This record gives sequence, structure tokens and C-alpha cells, in this order.
Amino acid sequence: VQLQASGGGLVQAGDSLRLSCAASGRTFSTSNMGWFRQAPGKEREFVSIITSGRITYYADSVKGRFTISRDNAKNTVYLQMNSLKPEDTALYYCAASSSGWSRSPYSPTYDYWGQGTQVTVSS
Repeated sequence: VQLQASGGGLVQAGDSLRLSCAASGRTFSTSNMGWFRQAPGKEREFVSIITSGRITYYADSVKGRFTISRDNAKNTVYLQMNSLKPEDTALYYCAASSSGWSRSPYSPTYDYWGQGTQVTVSS
């Protein structure tokens, strides 16, 4: 399985972006798909996850502003980011888990990671 993240860019505070993560392989529909981010000098942190059953969870810092969704026909998971803030600036990664999920990016539950897409929000 390979994950290809895209959609990042440079925007101003208050703007929106939609990230995409396209997955290869036949197991996408049964995988839990997550987004994480890592700002310069900081640890990688949980952003959101959508389970195979379409249950969603969000970090408190993005709740109400970000929406995760998935299109199993396209093997793609999305992260709609609205009302972006400078503190959202980070490299955003998608991850896939064939069983379970975790808020920890260091959990062995994540089998695959994408290469990351940069989001920069200017004030």
C-alpha cells in the first residue's frame, strides 16, 4: 500500500484548504485513515481519523474547523480545513491502519504513512 498526500499550500489566516490522500491497494475500504501533522521543532501530532465505519475523531485544536471524509470508490481520504490559523502551519501526513487506531503517531497500529504535504498559513 502506498499513500500519496497532496493539496497543501501557502494561504492566509482564515482561508481554507482541502488535503487529499490517495491510497493504492485493495484494503482501503477496510482501513482506518488518519491525518497527523508536524510543525518545525515539534513532535508529530494527531489531527483526525476516520474509521472504516466512517466514525470520525478530531484533535481539540481543530474540532469545528476541520472535516475528515473518505471516498472508498476513489481510495481517497480528505481533510477539509477551514478557518486556518498560523498555528496550523505544519507538514501534514496521512496514515493507514488495518486494525484499530491511535492518537499517537508512534503507535505501531499504523501500517503505512504518506510522504507529507506542507501547509503554511500566514497571519
